[in-house]
Amino acid sequence: MFSLTVVDHIMVAHSFRGAVFGPAQRLHGATFIVEAEFRSPTLDEQDLLIDIGIAREQLRHILATLDYRNLDEEPIFAGRNTTTEYLCAYIHGLLAEACKDGRMGPGGARVASIKVTLRESHLAWAAYEGPVA
Repeated sequence: MFSLTVVDHIMVAHSFRGAVFGPAQRLHGATFIVEAEFRSPTLDEQDLLIDIGIAREQLRHILATLDYRNLDEEPIFAGRNTTTEYLCAYIHGLLAEACKDGRMGPGGARVASIKVTLRESHLAWAAYEGPVA
């Protein structure tokens, strides 16, 4: 399996509901390094999996909807804890849609799976991996 990874970052504010979250129940900020790894069993006729420039542009476009926002105020997240794990799956879904609808260019049709990793620090991160289907 071939893979290609692009990286960006976001800064958000959010809070969590539930005693399990302790002090994170209060509004706090988080900076995430976001890695999007695209995987395919094949390459195109130029030996590319997906165009790096397009992948970076699409990742930035998706992340711009989250960057510098209080996620507690975003209707799309109403009733959800925007944990690192949840945000990985959310971003994965948007990247998969971009592959399926052509926004990732011709290489997007070849992508079989995507792994999204959000790194909170050098000590803690989470990931979500799944098919594009």
